[in-house]
Amino acid sequence: MASVTESKRYRQSAGLLLFRRPAGQGVEVLLGHMGGPLWAGRDAGGWAIPKGEYGPDETPRDAARREFTEELGVPPPEGDYLPLGDVRLSSGKLVTIWAVEADLDPALTVPGTFTMEWPPHSGVEREFPELDRVAWFTPPIARNKLIVGQIPFLERLLVLLAD
Repeated sequence: MASVTESKRYRQSAGLLLFRRPAGQGVEVLLGHMGGPLWAGRDAGGWAIPKGEYGPDETPRDAARREFTEELGVPPPEGDYLPLGDVRLSSGKLVTIWAVEADLDPALTVPGTFTMEWPPHSGVEREFPELDRVAWFTPPIARNKLIVGQIPFLERLLVLLAD
């Protein structure tokens, strides 16, 4: 857990990793492909757990639930939230993730958007989806799709489910 000093120095992010167990198919996890032009051509390493930043006035779990709604456009599922802990990314950001068992039809998602200058230095602001697609993956495929810094959360989930 980050100290108070570290919390002030680094950004914090929280999210929810949905998993399901389709009959006879093992486990699948729900990931979103990061939107915008910087990720458009990247599949391997271009998918993420729905998450987002939060400030000191919000608990990580509340932020995870809020960000799920903001990123996917649907309410977060109810259920037992399994803590998957924290990971400090190379950027210094502290990410906290919970897993929850639920089924969600990716076709029902309506991702939020963000604005950025594109092309760079053009002065033109464009809007892009936070996630441009959402899909279920088996763990071996998810390992390849996830950004590297989030793979530990997948591994932790698999350990929890194996117990």
